[in-house]
Amino acid sequence: MNIDLKNINIGNLIEERVKECEIDIVRICNFFKCQEEDVKKMYEEEYIRTDLLLKWSKLLSYDFFRLYTQHILLYAPPEGEEKHLKSKSTVLPAFRKNIYTKELISFVMEQLNTGAMKRNEVIEEYRIPKTTLHKWLSKYNHSGQ
Repeated sequence: MNIDLKNINIGNLIEERVKECEIDIVRICNFFKCQEEDVKKMYEEEYIRTDLLLKWSKLLSYDFFRLYTQHILLYAPPEGEEKHLKSKSTVLPAFRKNIYTKELISFVMEQLNTGAMKRNEVIEEYRIPKTTLHKWLSKYNHSGQ
């Protein structure tokens, strides 16, 4: 299954993970203390409350929040806006590094290997540092690009 990080439909992805894990609907209903119809409604939802998403992540041993993190890495505002926001103080934790998943790296490698994008386009559009992209090409690129 190829995940569209631009348009995340979390209900579909949860349902897919349930199928992969072969978890019985009775166990899910017991875990959420709900009826089977409620679970099926969640599968149809494009968005889901964070408390429920956290429960799904625990039940299915999969970090569904990471999908949104990858979306932010690929489609966040331009760098100029980020610098403006960094100048303001915040009580929220600051994260030093971007977290790139295997899926995101695979997506970028596919863009390069199919010729859909050039290296400079990837660096510019997704703001992936040149050194990071070089490391990925050395480590993950098996097509000889």
